[in-house]
Amino acid sequence: MEKLKYERPVIKKLITGFTNKFGSQSKNEAVTHIESVNVNELIGKYGSPLFVLSERQIRRNYQNATRIFRTRYPKVQFAWSYKTNYLNAVCRVFHQEGSWAEVVSGFEYDKAIANGVPGNKIIFNGPDKKDEELIRAARNNSLIHIDHFDELYTLIKLSDEYQLKPLVAIRVNMDTGIYPKWDRFGFNFENGQAWNAITRILNSENLNLVGLHCHIGTFMLTTSAYAIAANKLCELAWSLKVKHNKTIQYLDLGGGFPSTNTLKGSYLPGTDTVPSIDQFADAITDVILNYGFKQEDLPLLILETGRALIDDAGYLLGTVLANKRLSDGRRATILDFGVNSLFTSFWYEHKVSPAQESGQHTEETILYGPLCMNIDVIRENITLPLLQKGDRLVVHKVGAYNMTQWMQFITLRPNVVMIDKDNNTHVIRNAETREYIESAELIPPHLTNA
Repeated sequence: MEKLKYERPVIKKLITGFTNKFGSQSKNEAVTHIESVNVNELIGKYGSPLFVLSERQIRRNYQNATRIFRTRYPKVQFAWSYKTNYLNAVCRVFHQEGSWAEVVSGFEYDKAIANGVPGNKIIFNGPDKKDEELIRAARNNSLIHIDHFDELYTLIKLSDEYQLKPLVAIRVNMDTGIYPKWDRFGFNFENGQAWNAITRILNSENLNLVGLHCHIGTFMLTTSAYAIAANKLCELAWSLKVKHNKTIQYLDLGGGFPSTNTLKGSYLPGTDTVPSIDQFADAITDVILNYGFKQEDLPLLILETGRALIDDAGYLLGTVLANKRLSDGRRATILDFGVNSLFTSFWYEHKVSPAQESGQHTEETILYGPLCMNIDVIRENITLPLLQKGDRLVVHKVGAYNMTQWMQFITLRPNVVMIDKDNNTHVIRNAETREYIESAELIPPHLTNA
């Protein structure tokens, strides 16, 4: 019989009380497969840690969201938010499904063009658009969303100088009852800034105002804010029709729909608190349909949904490096991935599952990454089986923002694998190497012999 490893006993205070509606026991069901592919086989082939994306789930999410909106409103178009996850394979899945591209930088704009997106199906957002980027977007008939007056004046000047006819919209910020307000972007509705910007565009010789845009926040947990936003954009569109006989072609309600991740500090899990896509769709489309537009004047509804369409399609697989006891007796488990790879662990209480069958015994545990930083905490408190060195873990719902906000710090960024609809696996981003990281470095001549 194998000799069990000794672990010093610890006395812990037991707090008793009634069970809540979730029961008194935590379930830690093993997740041995992603889709139909074995977790251990994935790690054995591609290494640990490892990001895994499900193409099937991405397509399912997109098709579900478009169905929900299009059964409520006649003209709907989704535009994939590149900043959420701009790996080319991911973007191309969305574009195959019919999504446009929504970008917030020249870098993302170039990625969209390289991914085969026609210029007239790219929405160019963001406060930092270089002159050459504005010229290129205008020549490509892309939709340029103006963020501030300096950008507006620059675009008027460039349009005159280069004989351009840009298709433009303005970003509108507003009070929707959500605080803090996202008023650093766009033109304010309440103080008249938005109407001022609209007037200046209408008075320009070359700019063609085709849309109105807002993005009221991120991980929004109330649908009423979208109803308020839709109403205020409709008010602007209606005023344009009445005062200037100008029909707005589209209203862009931006993104911000949450995934079902659990935010830090939440008492209830995200699966119980996050509104459904159906509820957001009802809130937005009811306002537009009932505002009074003629059928032929109904604007196209554009949505820039990101995390709600991909978060649950992403997984991070990892390995236990060690266990230890902290000075206060708490159990700590050290993993081979940290906050440099899993950036969203700063925001979420990610669900973490063992990838192998474990015993009945569980214990409250802190999950640390491998970085030499005290803030490298994946979960501050989670009830898990007693994991051992070499055991595997699966972190759920990591498809959004981790692969765009991750950092090359202390450790190298890992492979990213996509499982296609037929359960074949494909590397869609190679793990980094020292040579790759150093390829951009230059050594001054006087240090070459050091």
